[in-house]
Order: sequence, then C-alpha cells, then structure tokens
Amino acid sequence: MSRKILIAGNWKMNKTATEAVELAKPIIEAIGNQNDIDVLMCPPFTSISAVSELIGNSTVRVGAQNMSDKASGAYTGEISAAMLRDLQVSYVILGHSERRSYYGETDAFINRKVLACLENNLKPVLCVGETLEEREAGKVEEVIKTQLVGGLANVPADKAESVVIAYEPVWAIGTGKTATPEQAQEVHAFIRKELIGLLGQVGNAIRILYGGSMKPANADELLAKPDIDGGLIGGAALVAKDFLALIESGVKAQANKI
Repeated sequence: MSRKILIAGNWKMNKTATEAVELAKPIIEAIGNQNDIDVLMCPPFTSISAVSELIGNSTVRVGAQNMSDKASGAYTGEISAAMLRDLQVSYVILGHSERRSYYGETDAFINRKVLACLENNLKPVLCVGETLEEREAGKVEEVIKTQLVGGLANVPADKAESVVIAYEPVWAIGTGKTATPEQAQEVHAFIRKELIGLLGQVGNAIRILYGGSMKPANADELLAKPDIDGGLIGGAALVAKDFLALIESGVKAQANKI
C-alpha cells in the first residue's frame, strides 16, 4: 500500500506572527500546488491565522501544536477544536514528548484530545516514543505499545485512517542525535504491527512519521525505509531552505515508493 508522504514542521514556541509570515511565505511560494506529497506547517497559536491567510491555492496545510480536550467553556487559556477549524487548521500535534514530560500529559488525557480531533474532522498527529533510559532498559516496545493503546482507545474504525502517528525517540529530539535508519525502521515496523492489531487492516494505511532530528543530511536514508512515511520536523522547519530540502527528499522518496 502506497501511503502519501507527509513532511510536517513543528515550529514549537518560535516565531512571532510577523516572523512566521517571513518563514512561511517562501515555502508556500516554492511549493505552490504540488500534490506529490503532503506538506504541513504547525506554527504557535498566535501565528496560525497569519500563516493560514498566506495559503491561498497552495496545497500546504496548517496545523496546531496542541488542543484542548474540551469543546468550550470556562477553561482559561485553552484552545478548542472548533476554534482551530475556523482558522483552516487541518492537523493537530498531540502527546508530544515535551507535553508529556513538562506538563504531565497522560495517555488518557491525550486520548480525549485525539477523540475530540476526530469528532471535529481534524487529523491528530499522535506522538509516541521512548526516553534514553527506557531504550537502554529494553523497554522500547513496552513503552510505545502502552502509548498507542492508551492514545488510540475508542478511535472509531471509520475515522482511524485520519490518524497520523509520529515516532519520536525522546533522546534524539533537539540533541543532534538521530536513530539510525535501521533503528527507526525497526520501531516503525513494530508500530505498524501494533496498529494493525488495534485497528485492523486500516493500520496499513496510517502514516507513521519519524520525529527525531530529521534534517537534509539524513532525510533520504530515513524516508527510503518502507514504514517511514514522512517526518515531524523541529529545528529544520525553522529554516526555509532546510525545510524545502526535506520536502524535496519527500518527493523523491514518494516516487520510489509508488
């Protein structure tokens, strides 16, 4: 099954609205309406509107980095799915390791957000991954299975294909370290097997992104692997030429996988 590669930029807490426009504009202009792969930019909440306004007829999509599990109400500082939909948001990153470790987000809490996403026709990008300590203790599969089972609980079968999984080895995020293509593929293949076990054959259609310091220097090798369907990009997403280079790698990999 040929899955469409997705190159997603997670800008994290970087770029004012003005800076976001400066970063997004050359990317959008360079990509135009190419449809070989999917391209996603996830700016901070304060910049989503500015970036959305630039899209025009481009095939680039805008995503958010988080979302409330509540629909509306007295939840100061929170952002709902409906608010994001109104800003032309298509995807939402959920369960990122930084949200789990810094803000104590649990699998059950993340699962409520996943379900809220799907109820509002948004595509959740569910992040899973192990710490260095967990890897060294031989708990990679145990940790990831727990996160998948918890995060995908009660996901309706008819909406499961909208889910995207991002494997992010926590020890490789922002450290400059990267899992080897072989290490990454091994975990992606395990995730694929678990998805099929949880959701049936639709698990073959769900995209699994690599989220551990993918950059132009290693993208070709990573994206060539059969179960790596794109990247959730951090640092390289903040430099237009680097992000465009990753998109080029994605287009090349897609052509080879068809």
